[in-house]
This record gives sequence, structure tokens and C-alpha cells, in this order.
Amino acid sequence: MKPTDLRGILHYIPQFRERTFIIAVDGAIVTDENFANILLDIAVLRSLSIRVVLVHGAAAQIKALAEERQITPSDIDGDGITDAATLKLALTAANRLTHEILEGLSANDLRAASTNALVAHPLGILQGVDQLFTGKIDRVDTELLQTLLAHGIIPVIPPLGFDGEGRTYRVNSDGVAVAVAGALKAIKLIFITTTDTLQHQGRGIRQILVAELESLLAQQSPGFTPEMLSKAQHAAAACRAGVQRVHLINGRVDEGLLAEVFSNEGVGTLVYADDYQQIRRALKKDVRSLLALIKRSVASDELVKRTRTSIEKSLADYYLFEIDKNPVGCVALHVHPELGKGELACLFVNPSHENQGIGRKLIQFVENKARELELRELIALSTQAFTYFQNKGGFTEGSPEDLPPGRREKYEQSGRRSKILVKKLR
Repeated sequence: MKPTDLRGILHYIPQFRERTFIIAVDGAIVTDENFANILLDIAVLRSLSIRVVLVHGAAAQIKALAEERQITPSDIDGDGITDAATLKLALTAANRLTHEILEGLSANDLRAASTNALVAHPLGILQGVDQLFTGKIDRVDTELLQTLLAHGIIPVIPPLGFDGEGRTYRVNSDGVAVAVAGALKAIKLIFITTTDTLQHQGRGIRQILVAELESLLAQQSPGFTPEMLSKAQHAAAACRAGVQRVHLINGRVDEGLLAEVFSNEGVGTLVYADDYQQIRRALKKDVRSLLALIKRSVASDELVKRTRTSIEKSLADYYLFEIDKNPVGCVALHVHPELGKGELACLFVNPSHENQGIGRKLIQFVENKARELELRELIALSTQAFTYFQNKGGFTEGSPEDLPPGRREKYEQSGRRSKILVKKLR
């Protein structure tokens, strides 16, 4: 199923309805041919009652203007010195881009408005060097932005701040996005740039806890390119400012925005402020999801068929592995306390999430549970994944004699001839 299909979107709607997303678009993406598709994706978000604020950069356009006018800008990205000539370039480039964005939003029947919601003051003198017209965000006019959002209007925010005297200062667009996201208590900040993922030492990062990202920034920051360093620093800052999820996606990928927001696996990088993965006990309301999850594996004879009644009868034995509250894996622990044994059963991971270590986490979870219950031994039966249990779980091959009497009887009646695997816990 495509992540943009309605059924794939529906279960996310309660989480996102009337919540705020900040979408931060690099200037290079605004003028890309795929930007029209991004605007369509934003229209879908709005149709689902998701509030959207659009922040844009202008670095690519400033660089192009400077070359066209044969001017050497003092800074391109908005975090260095901004002299008068560079500020003039920034004003021209930013105003053009804001206008293009407003045109595109209008073409999709979306109401939008350019704002002066950023109150800024001069960055000042750093290490003896005057930063001139580079600004620092003093505050975000949340009242203005909330009023626009309440009326279904998308605020469009350029990388420009204004002080009380009407003076304009250039600010870094990544920093703008973080400040706005924190002020509006947004649940998502989405950086749309020209790379597929956040890159560190040439390796793409698909998902990372903010504490791990901060560790990389503190100890191995040279592993990030300058552009990636800014994204990494601001992603970490956003999480620490209260934003639950920060995403980075390639704006040249068709439907990339919807695929990132409305699928568990996403297409880019996810930086998260808390553990967005969890293993929890299955509830009665989860039985349908559990049956749907293992359906394909049952059809391929990898797992034994289970009925709704049989699962409900031993529901307390089942656990789900969730990513952002969506089940992608499961496992069960059937306990035989009189023998000090437990059976690890119904281990399954959705194919879309294979090779991410989820299976090993589920095995370890069951093993820890078994130890808590002071069981002496874990058993597992498998027709196709026995090498996985041996290589990843530390199980060894056993025999029917290792099974509890009642379980052995079922084993012999089933005719499946599963391999019996055993792991001593003491």
C-alpha cells in the first residue's frame, strides 16, 4: 500500500488534527520543479485539519543574484557577517521567493500571508567583529501566527527579522524554523532540503535519538558537512525546545513529504526527543491488528494459524512492538511455571521494518520477562526461522523431550515438524 493511500493516512489523523507542523524549505527547493508537488502535499495536510507554518531560506538565490550582479556576498547562509550589499541581496531574494510561494499556495486554493512575526535585534560584536545586519531572534509574535492559523491561513515566514525601529536583519532560516516551532509548540518540524538523509561521515542516518545526535555533534562534528551540520544542530535544538519529532527529507522526491509523515518507515531522517519505539502488552482492542500483522506469515506457513478466540484466551501473553503507536512487530511468552519454562512464540516483524534489530529486541524483551518470572529455560518452535533464533538469540537445537507434556502433545498432533530450540537462562 502506498503511504499516500487514504487507509494509510487515516490512523494518523487523530494524532495530528489541529496540531502544528513547521515546514522549513531550503531556497534551492522552492525553485525546483518538484516544489509544485510539495505544495499539493501541504494542501493534503491542510485538508486533514493540520496547521501548517511555512518557513523558507534563500541561500541559493542570494548566491545566484551575487553572481549575476558580480557582487561578493559577505555571507550566504545567514549565520555570518551580513554587510549592506548582502542584506540588499537577501531582501531581493527572500521577497521573490515569498511571492513565488504565495502564488503556488493560491494555485492550490490555500490562503496564506507573509508575516513580520520575527522580532530581532543585531547579533552584535562577536570576538571583536561586528556582525552588522545579521540578526538574532528576540521573540516570535505567536499571537499573530496563532490568529492566522485559527483562520485557516498559512503563515509564510522569510529569513528576515525586524526590530522595533523598523530595521531589517538577516537571520538563518534553520534557526527561524526552530524558534517558530518552539514558540508555537509544534509537534513536527520538517526540513525540506536537497539530500535524502542527514549524513555523517558519508553515512545516511535514518533515525536517531536527540541525545545520540548531540553526542555526535559534541565529539565528531567534523563528520557533518557544513550544510548538514546546521541541520543537525538545529534539529537537536528543536527537540530540546519541545518539538517531539524533527524530520529531514529530500524535496526533490515526489510525495516525499506525505511518505515521511504518514508512514512508519519514512523516506528521510527522523530525530526524536523521546523513545518513539516501545514494546507493550497487547490489549483486547489490538487483536484485530495483531491478526492482520501476522496474516502473511501464517499464509506462508512460517507461523502457526491463530484464531481471535485463541489469542483472546491468552491475551496477557502477547506483546506489540510499536513505532509512533503503530504496531510493526509482535511476540508472545507462554509460561509453564510448574516446570520453570517459557515458550517464546508468535515472533514476527513487518517486512517493511526488517533488518532494524526489532526481532532481537523482541527476543531480548521476552528473555528479560522470563528472568523476572524466575524461569530457568526458554523454548521456541520454528519451521523457517530456526537459524535466526540460533544466530541472533543464542538458542540451541533441542528435542521433543524439552517440551512440557501438554505442549508436546500439541506439537505431535500439528504435523508441522518444527525445530525445537532451547535457551538456558540459569
